[in-house]
Amino acid sequence: MPDVGVRLEWKGRIAVVTLNRPERWNAFNEEMWSSLDQVVSKLEEKLPRVVVVTGAGKKAFCAGFDVNPDNPQVATLIDAVQAHDREPADILIRRIRSAVDGLFSLPVPIIAAVNGSAYGGGAEIAFRCDMRVIDPNAVICSSEVRLGLMPDHGGGVALTRLVGPSKAADIILTARKVTAKEAFNLGLVNRISAPGKSLDESIALAETIAKNGPRAVRFALEVIRRTADMPLKEALELELERAVTLISSGECYHGISAFLSKKEPEFPEI
Repeated sequence: MPDVGVRLEWKGRIAVVTLNRPERWNAFNEEMWSSLDQVVSKLEEKLPRVVVVTGAGKKAFCAGFDVNPDNPQVATLIDAVQAHDREPADILIRRIRSAVDGLFSLPVPIIAAVNGSAYGGGAEIAFRCDMRVIDPNAVICSSEVRLGLMPDHGGGVALTRLVGPSKAADIILTARKVTAKEAFNLGLVNRISAPGKSLDESIALAETIAKNGPRAVRFALEVIRRTADMPLKEALELELERAVTLISSGECYHGISAFLSKKEPEFPEI
């Protein structure tokens, strides 16, 4: 894959996805969306144990949608607004959501290494990850309403589930910058890294996860993702069903045998 758009690298069983347009703060244009589609297709063909998403350069994780006169998608939207035509906006947002939803439909943990500022859609991508490790100098800003827009990458829903409606409203409706420290205190991020080390510490976290049973991780993650708003009885039934399926798969044989032998388990790939 060319070293532009969205870059895919492998660190053993971990896939590192880098949003690679640093001259524009890794903002998304159509080339970036298409590149993300290609990366997701490659990951679907060969699933890693964990995915880490980060931004190229030291300044930005991702600035979201590239609101730039040189971006043809912006010109299309402006023309549509002037013509009072809803369809182009619907097509664009569905196109964006298709790429983003594709990434987050992967059945493995996804960690955001927030190495720099995350604005708009970039913040939304971070919100939708399963875990977040942030550089102490980075900020997160749900900036859409400043432009008369709103979250449309699924991030508004994800943020609300992370921190609750009131705190999500505070972050989204004010479009203010949230520091790393506040983000941690809100439960918005899992860890604050050492300066410049968000990617390294995210990979270390991913490696810890990757040592565990791959089926166990995927099944547990599925329950975590699906049960946030599920009725309790239904959620408990899903957990029970996945636990039984996991045991019957035989994966626990490797873990229990290693534990009894006082060795590190070596789980086979799925």
